[in-house]
Order: sequence, then structure tokens, then C-alpha cells
Amino acid sequence: MLSLSIVIPTLDEEAVLGAALDEALRHADEVIVSDGGSSDRTCAIARARGIEPIVGTTGRGNQIRRAVSRASGDVLLVLHADTLLPSTAGRKVRKAVAGGAVGGGFLVRFEGGPATYRLGERIVNWRTRVVRTPLGDQAQFVTREALERLGGYRDWPILEDLDLIRRLRRLGPIAVIEDPVRTSSRRFRAGGGLRTVAVNWVIFGLYFAGVSPHRLARLYPKIR
Repeated sequence: MLSLSIVIPTLDEEAVLGAALDEALRHADEVIVSDGGSSDRTCAIARARGIEPIVGTTGRGNQIRRAVSRASGDVLLVLHADTLLPSTAGRKVRKAVAGGAVGGGFLVRFEGGPATYRLGERIVNWRTRVVRTPLGDQAQFVTREALERLGGYRDWPILEDLDLIRRLRRLGPIAVIEDPVRTSSRRFRAGGGLRTVAVNWVIFGLYFAGVSPHRLARLYPKIR
């Protein structure tokens, strides 16, 4: 059976990390927490579950790269700390890869909230199905072989997930798992549903226009 490593990048995630870890441990052969210097109980929560975090400088791409260098799985899945996997996750990821996919991700459901949250959800899932671009908050996964061929994740503060899936599509099929992950709606609550969707699309547009992700990171709200 294909082995699965789940990587969770963290920074001050004590409010949500425990639930994500409990779900991840049900599916993975290995769970790695890569912390960016949390000042809360994030690392203690991981240690309480037998996971010694890798601690280093912040930056999601850099944190993922550190974790991947330690991971041993045939398949690597990057899970955001505020995202919960469905009960079928491990089985369906392994099945997708065994069927020839080089990587993929899940559809998404944002937890709770008014109708505007459902709008964001529908837009994300439409994009995922049509363009085959599941991103980081959709539990993006990739085979080790494909990731090594691509040279790994970029050391970027944001959009490392978009960059990876764009490069990955050139190597082979991308699987979209219909069973949704459940992702916190905290960004919608803090920034407003429509505004959050609009900011995301502005960032995507600027990225495709050639603006550096290091500059775009200033536009991305740091909400926990």
C-alpha cells in the first residue's frame, strides 16, 4: 500500500490544531508539524499527540519544504491547520494515486456562516472542477516522485500551492476528490465574505500579471 505523509504548517494555531491533528492521524502513516515560531500552545498540542514539531523561520513555502525533507511517504499531503479531512481521505488519496494521478486535492466546504460563505465555496469548487487547480486549503497532495521531478515547493510566503499545481498539471492527471474537506470560515468572518473572495481574485490576477508573491504577501490578511 502507498504510504501517506501529512504535513501541517503552523503559526499560532492553538485554537484549531488539535482537531486537524486528530483527523490527520487517522489517515496518515506519518504526520509532520512544521512550525514557523509560534508563541502560543501550538507546539505543545503537537507534542501531546506524540509529534515533535520542526521549528524554524516562518513562511509557508519554507515550512513545507522543511517538512517534506523529513517526510518518508510515497504521497505527501499538505493540510492547513484549520482544515479537517473527510473520513474517506486516506483511502481516496491512495486510490487516486494508484489510478495514475500525480497529485490533486479535495472539494471544500466552509464551516458555518451565511449564504455569502456558500458563494465562496461554490466559486472555489467550480474553479477546482473546471481548471483542476485544488489549492492549499483543499488538502493538496502530490506523489513524492512528481514533487522531486518538479524540484519541490517554492520558498514563497503565499501562492506556493498555486505554483505547485500549475507545474504539476504538466506531469500528469490531477485528481479532484469530491468528498469535501471542511475548512474554517474565519477568513470570511474577519474580512467579510464578498471582500475575501474579491481579495483572493485580485491576488491571483496580480500573480498571473507577474507580481512577485513576496510583494503580494502584503495583501494577504494574516487571520487566526
